[in-house]
Amino acid sequence: MGKKRKISEINSSSMADIAFLLLIFFLVTTSMNTSTGLSRRLPAPLPPGMKVPPVDINKRNIFIVKINSQNQLLVQGEEMNVKDLRAKAKEFIKNEANDPSLPVKTMVNIPLIGQIEITKDHVISLQNDVDTQYQAYIEVQNELVAAYNELRNEIANEKFGKNFVDLDEKQSDAVQDVYPQKISEAEPKNYGGVKDGQN
Repeated sequence: MGKKRKISEINSSSMADIAFLLLIFFLVTTSMNTSTGLSRRLPAPLPPGMKVPPVDINKRNIFIVKINSQNQLLVQGEEMNVKDLRAKAKEFIKNEANDPSLPVKTMVNIPLIGQIEITKDHVISLQNDVDTQYQAYIEVQNELVAAYNELRNEIANEKFGKNFVDLDEKQSDAVQDVYPQKISEAEPKNYGGVKDGQN
């Protein structure tokens, strides 16, 4: 019986180096598509010497929510418990009694719903401190989104007899036109404590 020849193992120690070199090669040689991104139309430049015109913002349409570095909540300049935020946000978004201190109501015609007064220009401005804890920020964000969800459920049940999540696409679009979610998240700043954040 012949002696079996022992098969030598392939040295795979350099395989990682080869894979790394191939990765670098493909990274260097692959062209990136630079035409993608968010399309924005910028305003035309002002003529030399012309001053920037002031922007007319109706303050009653803005609901300012700030979270300071101690995770305290400041809503429209007043300290508030996060548990009360949802109700306060709903009151602002809906402005049921057409309160002159709350957002301006405008009569619009929405398909499937008809003529209805809505606060279409309202904005919730969410601002947080650079030291705000992530959990506190998410808790506030969730309460604001929940305010919109509850208002949408209310009108969905009133107009279509079912919850917002159960509506078909056209009904869902109509309800979102009544209560469009407008939460503007500002870049974090150093507000410090609640009293500092009032400035």
